[in-house]
Amino acid sequence: MIKKILSSVREYKKDTILTPVYVIFESFLEILIPTLMAYLIDYGISKKNMTNVLWIGLALFISAIISLLVGALAGRSAAIASSGFAKNLRHDMFCNVQKFSFSNIDKFSTGSIITRLTTDVTNVQNAYQMLIRLGIRAPIMIIFALIFSFRINAHLSLIFLVTIPVLGFGLWLIMSHVHPIFVRVFNTYDRLNNVVQENLLGIRVVKSYIREDHEDQKFAGISQRIFQDFSKAEKRLAFNMPLMQFCLYASMLLLSWFGAKEIVASGNNPAAGLSTGDLAGLITYAMQILMSLMMLSMVFIMIIISNASTERIAAILNEESDLKNGENPVHTVKDGSITFEDVTFLYARKSDKPVLDRINLSIASGETVGILGGTGSSKSSLVQLIPRLYDTVDGKVTVGGVDVRDYDLESLRNQVAMVLQKNIIFSGTIKENLRWGNENATDEELIHACKLAQADGFIREFSDGYDTYIDEGGTNVSGGQKQRLCIARALLKNPKILILDDSTSAVDTKTDGLIRQALKNDIPDTTKIIIAQRVASVKDADKIIVLNDGKINAIGTHDQLLETSEIYREVYDSQNKGGVLHE
Repeated sequence: MIKKILSSVREYKKDTILTPVYVIFESFLEILIPTLMAYLIDYGISKKNMTNVLWIGLALFISAIISLLVGALAGRSAAIASSGFAKNLRHDMFCNVQKFSFSNIDKFSTGSIITRLTTDVTNVQNAYQMLIRLGIRAPIMIIFALIFSFRINAHLSLIFLVTIPVLGFGLWLIMSHVHPIFVRVFNTYDRLNNVVQENLLGIRVVKSYIREDHEDQKFAGISQRIFQDFSKAEKRLAFNMPLMQFCLYASMLLLSWFGAKEIVASGNNPAAGLSTGDLAGLITYAMQILMSLMMLSMVFIMIIISNASTERIAAILNEESDLKNGENPVHTVKDGSITFEDVTFLYARKSDKPVLDRINLSIASGETVGILGGTGSSKSSLVQLIPRLYDTVDGKVTVGGVDVRDYDLESLRNQVAMVLQKNIIFSGTIKENLRWGNENATDEELIHACKLAQADGFIREFSDGYDTYIDEGGTNVSGGQKQRLCIARALLKNPKILILDDSTSAVDTKTDGLIRQALKNDIPDTTKIIIAQRVASVKDADKIIVLNDGKINAIGTHDQLLETSEIYREVYDSQNKGGVLHE
């Protein structure tokens, strides 16, 4: 897991390596300063030797200035390394999400992915910065301080060997209790993001049903759980400071008590034993050791917080698409013919009931095929197997006579255009949205596709025409307009197979008929699959497939199905109430 996360450091390895180098040099200078101060007291001030005072004072000044400069360089390198690491980490996560199949995406909620890309990456970034700086500085300071302390007085330095294990055990105890809480908190953050996203997407429904209070209570409930967990974690982390202060003051008292006795015994003579300067140096080293332990505790706390985030980020990075190209993928789709051979499909492998059960179907290239069925009859699931958005559990789907699993994914999907049931329009101009279908399309091609999709008329009514800016989610166009823009976008791909998944449900029957007529006349060689709720949308198809409960109930033309399929006849009668079918 750690190796996978650290692979995102890449071009920031130099700054990552430089930071510890600067920190080690800075730490050595800071450890040297108390020793110089001891010399200043014992050999300069105590002996009233101004020459020593000046030289040692100059050495102190130079050491402090160099330490300051090196510390600033360490901070700069740490900031660059951690920020760059976070940038790469977000990029790697986002790119991997783009490779996910639909089944991979189903494992993570949208809110969870957003939290991992934002909050979790920020936690890891902060932990990384502290680790390469404070995480290196603290142990180096402790080691150097212990070496210099034992050099001054080995007996008094044993005090550190008593307080360090006490403090270390206390910190471990705190961490072991806090980590599970933070894991729980970040999972709650996912639910919080889901609630916010759901509320914003459905704000019109919320207001129309006057459910603002209900949404407020739902949000407040999740916020309260986060508050309670964070409070519980912070209460336990609060023991960190008292424990640190106890160890610090205990060390100071013991050093002062035993140190004073040794100074009296030596007559404050450095040559005979402990001196005032030595004691001052020991006290400074005691503070440095314990403050370094405090730094370590801060690093450990940040590691605790980020550990849960690291696991969540690694889950995204380690997730591999279950749809991959074979060893020698086919790059050319011969035509738009489609066959389903004994196909069985489940969204969850452990599910008892298949979504599609033993589907056998053959569609010739250039045919127009209608698919009709009730809600939950698996119409969308059937067509999603064609561009290999999902893989079959059993059986196979072929396009142009080749198993879809043998195609290069990009090549296959370039020849299959889908207008999904849920229309998505991105923020940007109408031209920019249309060119998702073909980024090199000319203005003439854009206009032609829009005319086929019956979108050119309303586009020209906008003051900016094709340069009209579409707001996020397409909130400044109607549902029918969004559908027609999505159809035009799909047509720009010049696909061999065009799938319209209930994509004319928001347009009137007249416009629906015009779209179907235009598609029939302009792209006769393209295989057209139309999923619809209205019989009028599919009655002129070469053949109509009636699905029921994941199985093919009947196949035939409109007239044939009126005679042979009870389900089709019931749908027809309910929509026409015994009258004539209107276009």
